Order: sequence, then C-alpha cells, then structure tokens
Amino acid sequence: MIDHRPFASIGQFRNDWLDAHHHFSFGEYYDRSRMGVGSLRVWNDDTIKAGSGFDPHPHRDMEIITYIRSGAITHMDGLGNRGRTERGDVQVMSAGTGIMHAEYNLEPEDMQLFQIWVVPAQKRVQPRWENREFPKVAGGLIPLASGRQIHAAANPIEIYQDAAILGGVLSSGQSDRYELGRNRAAYLVPTRGRMRIETSDGERIEIAPRDGLVVAGVETMALTALDEEAEVVVADVAL
Repeated sequence: MIDHRPFASIGQFRNDWLDAHHHFSFGEYYDRSRMGVGSLRVWNDDTIKAGSGFDPHPHRDMEIITYIRSGAITHMDGLGNRGRTERGDVQVMSAGTGIMHAEYNLEPEDMQLFQIWVVPAQKRVQPRWENREFPKVAGGLIPLASGRQIHAAANPIEIYQDAAILGGVLSSGQSDRYELGRNRAAYLVPTRGRMRIETSDGERIEIAPRDGLVVAGVETMALTALDEEAEVVVADVAL
C-alpha cells in the first residue's frame, strides 16, 4: 500500500516567528484520517526565524527526534543539557517521566527542521537528551535513531520503541533498496530533490521535496534519486 501526501495538502500553522507544516494532526490542525502511522505520531516540518524559538515547555512519555534540514538548533533542558545540532545531524529526547526543555534558533539566518514524535513502548523511563553528527556523503540509508536490534552495529541514538529514523543522501540515478517487511510501514519525506519509490509489489511513484509517503505491507522498497542530489528521512515502524 502506498499513500502519497503532497506537501500542499498537509496542515499548516504560522505566526511571526514559526512557519509549521504538520504531516499528521497536531495542535490546531486535526484530520481524523491523519493521526499517525503505527507508533509514529507527529512529523512537523518547521521553519524558525533567526533569534526565536520554543520557550521552556514540558513533555512526558514521548520519543522526540529532531532532524536539522538547514541551520542549527540550540537545545537546553531542566537536566542541565545544552547542545547545538547542525544541518544533517539529529538530536533525540526521551521525555520519559517528564522534562522541561527549550529550543532556539540562535543563528543569524532562519533554520528548518523535521520534528518527529514516536510513542514509546516503555513509559516513565528516565528522561535523557543526546545529539550526534552523521555522515553527509551520498550512499544508502543510515539509522539515526533506533530501538531495533538490527541497527545495533550502526550505533544509532537509542529510542524506546521498535522503530527507527533513518536518513540518506543519493546522487542522481543512485538507488538504495530497503528491507521493510509486511508487518511494518515506512513514512518517507525528501528534504530536497525528487525521488522515485518502487515496492516489491510493483507499485511505483515519484515524490517531490517535503511530500510525505506511507509505504506499508511490502517486503522491500527501492528509493532512487531523480535530481542531482536527493536527501530523504524515513521512519520505519511496526504495524
């Protein structure tokens, strides 16, 4: 099964410092047909103006993965963590029993990010925060955050769920085949460049940057870059 969600069709919220687009129901945007996929509950595509950001606010029992599309975000929380995460890198916060945090764009230019929320399998864990740099060279998908044993050798940031967030850069015409499995689903969003997705069941579709795509119930899918360079972020979750 393939479900294409063009960027123009997803939810939107805008104020004087934030331009947010919601792939799933979030905040004032509600669509009962878009409540998430498996344990994936939130995928927000945010542009944050320079010198602004999210003031301190609480979270509980959620895995919050932030992928930086451009610029950098500065995180600070009630545990004493403070860190700056740059383009192409990822930060993970396990909210667990509860955490107060803030995120600011302290850079001189506007920045863009994906914020992805995964409902954890384990609740009331000890809160924690971690960020990490990842390779930005063309190649296959790299696990950025994962709770799946199959990714242990790649040493992704741990999350408390049978799920994974992966990122990859492909040059024009380059393909990568990903083993999904019929009891799982993937949600893909290219950050830049057009891509072609082909499944082992013979389905085939082209998607544009910032479009969303659900792929479910197939053994494998192949991702091919159609532009000079394409970058994609993928959530792999159990159904």
